[in-house]
Amino acid sequence: MDKHDSELPKTFVAFSERFPELQEAHKQLGKTLADAGPLDEKMRALVKLGICVGAGRKSALQSHIRRSLELGLTREEIEHALVLGMNTLGFPATVAAWQWAQEALSQE
Repeated sequence: MDKHDSELPKTFVAFSERFPELQEAHKQLGKTLADAGPLDEKMRALVKLGICVGAGRKSALQSHIRRSLELGLTREEIEHALVLGMNTLGFPATVAAWQWAQEALSQE
């Protein structure tokens, strides 16, 4: 685990503690995926935000927002990434994701 432990969902932390080998494999897969192509870290962060919105994953979105801010992405860049999917995902899903983002952004 890393410095984000206090910000991680309790269930994720408990699962990781119960199955540390799975957590390590998950972490290694993330690194392998990051290294698999030409996207830089900020671009990958924006893509991950979009994936979280499309999948409807609130806690993952909030976690990736915190990481995006640490990478230097701005609130405006993050919000732009969230609203780009509106025509595909719909207005309600986009507004829900925006609200989840506001919760994460207000903690920064």
